[in-house]
Amino acid sequence: MKKNQRRHFIKQVAASSAAAMIVPRHVLGGAGYVAPSDRVNVGIVGAGGQSMFSVRELMKLDNVRLVSVADPMEHQMPTGVLYGNETGRVPFKKWIEEGYAEKSVKQKISIYEDFRVMLEKEKSIDAIVCATPDNTHAYVSITSMRQGKHVYTEKPMCHNIWEARKMREVAKETGLATQMGNQGHAADALRTTVEYLRAGVIGNVKEVNCWVGATRWNPGLKGLPTEPTPVPAGLNWDLWLGPTEYQEYHESFTPITWRDFWKFGAGALGDFGCHDMDVAVWGLDLADPTSVQVFPAGNRRSKEIAPFGEIGHYYFPATDKRPEVKLNWYSGGLQPELPPEMPSRFTLEGRGTMFVGEKGVIVQSGGMWSEPLVFPKALGDSFKKPEQSIPRSPGHHKEWIDEITGGPRALSNFDYASRLTEITLLGVLSLRMRGQKIEWDAENMKVKGWPSADELIKEPVRAGWEMS
Repeated sequence: MKKNQRRHFIKQVAASSAAAMIVPRHVLGGAGYVAPSDRVNVGIVGAGGQSMFSVRELMKLDNVRLVSVADPMEHQMPTGVLYGNETGRVPFKKWIEEGYAEKSVKQKISIYEDFRVMLEKEKSIDAIVCATPDNTHAYVSITSMRQGKHVYTEKPMCHNIWEARKMREVAKETGLATQMGNQGHAADALRTTVEYLRAGVIGNVKEVNCWVGATRWNPGLKGLPTEPTPVPAGLNWDLWLGPTEYQEYHESFTPITWRDFWKFGAGALGDFGCHDMDVAVWGLDLADPTSVQVFPAGNRRSKEIAPFGEIGHYYFPATDKRPEVKLNWYSGGLQPELPPEMPSRFTLEGRGTMFVGEKGVIVQSGGMWSEPLVFPKALGDSFKKPEQSIPRSPGHHKEWIDEITGGPRALSNFDYASRLTEITLLGVLSLRMRGQKIEWDAENMKVKGWPSADELIKEPVRAGWEMS
């Protein structure tokens, strides 16, 4: 009897041990437990206002730990321009550590002036978020991918067309998880609109209108400032410039107002094109326009500074799935006229996208998170909603983290994002060429008949900042 009991006990222990081998590790540790080996350690490159959004989203995820912050700026007081918070690597360290403490997590954040030193010393980093000004996106992203780090980069993906293609190439070569920060790509409403377009709710789309209210940050300037101002204490200005040719510091460059200057940013189109043209590029599978022309509004076509507004036109050739498409871009408060299918008293919100098709109109007035409306009303009341064909997002940042940990590919990865960014930057290129019409040779990455455009398609970089 004792022998039988002992034999039964051994069998039970063996069975329990075998079962333990296949129980998920988080179950073994109780609710909310994440094994250290499952955690994604993330470094933040760029401690400015937009970076705060990524930090907040990533801190919600139990399998993510923010471990380090790098920024050439030690500390910057709030300006009230947009975010109204202290920024820089020192305030970010304090803010992140306090955020973790509220979750009863002890987490010390290391800080660095130069992200390259951070990557060299912080060997535990698995991935980085690049939230620097546009002119350093490509350098930070390519350098990080070359060191085996997964990369999330704010929009626009980069500052020129060559960089967009290079980032896509390196991402493909390394096989790392990538994502561009056009957060609306994850919105249910945007994905619904893509499904409507693919299902042919309004028939073939002939024309697209995209608009934003954004304008210049520095309304009083007519060009690049000629007299430098003192560099703020704690800012490594040379490092902030990165690959960009040297430019004396001026207080109108930082924070955020760098977007006005072609050296660092890309104006309203560069800032919002990857948001507000996204649904059209995705839904209609747009790529490689044959020609682009964007007219500046409200200034004298400066070579150095973005205009107050823009009206632009992209022409996309027909494919085997759709006829040719014209896409119109408006910024600075300019908006398209209402097509006859829409009520004459319909008021467009400050930003949005409108599709004009053979059967009617789809409009997202209010941006990517606004539910699509279908006109005329009779069509909107009678059409059958298509079956869901695009998975709904668990969250834009979580898509990226899920891919890092073995899940499906993030949908605004660098393969897709480079195409959207290139389309955006082609409009910026036309603006920088003072509103010239661009006949685009996509295969050779050339503007037909304008060899002088080459230095804007692939901008020169300072020695020591080359990208390969």
